[in-house]
Formats: sequence, structure tokens, C-alpha cells
Amino acid sequence: MRFLESEDDDPILSVVNLIDLFLVVIGILMIVILQNPLNPFAAESVTVVENPGTDEMRITVKDGHELRRYEASEGIGEGAGIRAGITYRLDDGRMIYVPE
Repeated sequence: MRFLESEDDDPILSVVNLIDLFLVVIGILMIVILQNPLNPFAAESVTVVENPGTDEMRITVKDGHELRRYEASEGIGEGAGIRAGITYRLDDGRMIYVPE
């Protein structure tokens, strides 16, 4: 019965422990945000490819503070232009481009 009679439990200590816990969680979230390649505070250029080779493939390009997102579609690419040359694949896997 000694445990029931103790009055050493201060409710403010529980609040202080919760605040410490929240500070640790906030610190961990800040580290995760800063390590993200698409971090809004970094001014470098980054290209992120999500789900490569699938129908849901997305490419996100960050150039400074500008973000561009390209998503895969079922359509075949089209465009205007002229033939500029021919590309050959060698036996060892290298590619050679020969302009016309």
C-alpha cells in the first residue's frame, strides 16, 4: 500500500516529457526534409525517376527553384524534325552516333 500513498507524481513532469518527445520528433522530421533530393531549400539541379520502366513512371526535374514533372502516357511520342544521323550499338554495348 506504500505505492498508493505516494504523492511524488507531479503532473507537470508528464507534460515536460511530452514536450521533449515532440522536440525529438520535430528534429527527426527536419533531418528527413533536408536529406530529400527535392528539398525546397537546396538550389541544386536534381532528376528523380519514380517507378522506372512501368506504366506509372514519373520523372521529376528540379532546376534551382523550378520543378517540372513528366508522366508516362500510353501514346507514342511525336514531333517535328529532320533525321540528324544514325546510332549503332557495338558488341560490347557502347553506342556510336554517326551524323549525316
